Amino acid sequence: MGFYDYSVLTPKGEEVSMKNFEGKVVLVVNTATGCGFTPHYKPMEEMYEKYHDQGLEILDIPCNQFAGQTPGTDEEIHEFCTLKYNTQFPQMKKSDVNGENELPLYTFLKSQKGFEGFGHGPAALAMGIMLKKLDKDYKNNPAIKWNFTKFVVDRQGNVVARFEPTEDMKKVEACVASLL
Repeated sequence: MGFYDYSVLTPKGEEVSMKNFEGKVVLVVNTATGCGFTPHYKPMEEMYEKYHDQGLEILDIPCNQFAGQTPGTDEEIHEFCTLKYNTQFPQMKKSDVNGENELPLYTFLKSQKGFEGFGHGPAALAMGIMLKKLDKDYKNNPAIKWNFTKFVVDRQGNVVARFEPTEDMKKVEACVASLL
């Protein structure tokens, strides 16, 4: 199965097929409203406004699996994002990205691009220290490690990159722009 064989649900329970995004570059992100990385919404919205007409789609999939940092309802999450960050890209139903109830889309994404590290710098070091306490083997499994992990899918449905939340958003934008 490929990217276009999967679907996710909107907050209203409507199915959104990835086939709707054929020929587009798609950024799939597990998000949170109460996380230190929540300000990523700002550069994500800027990318959406800058590149949407050229074929960029962003799929915002809220997730409450990381320190309970997305406690609200789908409606509350949507209200927060639109009021605080003026987000215009589609937001999906709050869902799991790891474990027995994870979205099949995430099972696929992780099978295509596993964890390759947090990079360098203070945030990367802090994430590594924190995760070592939660999962001694975190470096050796493809699980989503935290909020705002980003997958980039090209116009042909290939998962071409995975960016951990510690990655500079300018690198994410450069990757997206190179595919448009």
